[in-house]
Amino acid sequence: MALPFSWTTFDVSSRLPANWHEDVRAVAARADIREFPRTPILSREAEDVAHIHRGRVHADRVRLSLSWLYDFYRGYFLELAGKTCAERVLPAADDRYGVVLNVQQGTAMRFECHVDSNPLTGLLFCTDHLAGAGGELVVGNDPRVMGIAAIDQDCSVIRPHAGQLIFFDGSRHPHYARPLSTGSDMRVVAVMNFYTKSRPESTRPPELNRHLFGQDTGPLARSRRPEPVISYIRRLRQKVPTSVG
Repeated sequence: MALPFSWTTFDVSSRLPANWHEDVRAVAARADIREFPRTPILSREAEDVAHIHRGRVHADRVRLSLSWLYDFYRGYFLELAGKTCAERVLPAADDRYGVVLNVQQGTAMRFECHVDSNPLTGLLFCTDHLAGAGGELVVGNDPRVMGIAAIDQDCSVIRPHAGQLIFFDGSRHPHYARPLSTGSDMRVVAVMNFYTKSRPESTRPPELNRHLFGQDTGPLARSRRPEPVISYIRRLRQKVPTSVG
């Protein structure tokens, strides 16, 4: 039986640098915005959805332009993540996907309906959105559902508040971000991957890195024993965490 979805919220606004809103928005304005293909293995989009229009600031740009965010990911935010988990929590060794920015502009963008490959996700909301303005994080309470219409039938909804940091296990519950309701609005969230001893970074599917980066050349690629795709899918369906590395 799947555990109900839950999340933990921290207000970290007092710990963030002065003018952090402006810094993030300036970087987000240069996001990579295009039609992204659905993500292999992890996508929970309806079968007829092949691409999702959205924006991303990749991890190398985050580290270069928002070094404080990278430092928080490996420092203070990592400490907070540890408070939400019974196991020791670790950041990603591979900087290509440790922390990125997801960006939505206007009414035509949303974030893909998917599950996560990592056992713990941190989201730092960087923009505020009033009730009815869109941009909510929507999480399906039923791990079996596919597509946003099915998720909306039974879901938890989290409205973004700038300066709030949430942690949750998104590996079992499909989730997506709703479109914004006005064309001039922008939604920005920093997405952070964390791992644990029982579900280490070595369990990340190599197919995911090849999809995102063209080849799996990260620091763990040479030492990791690849997990077959069918094995990874079966493990997700069984909802039993395991280590394959």
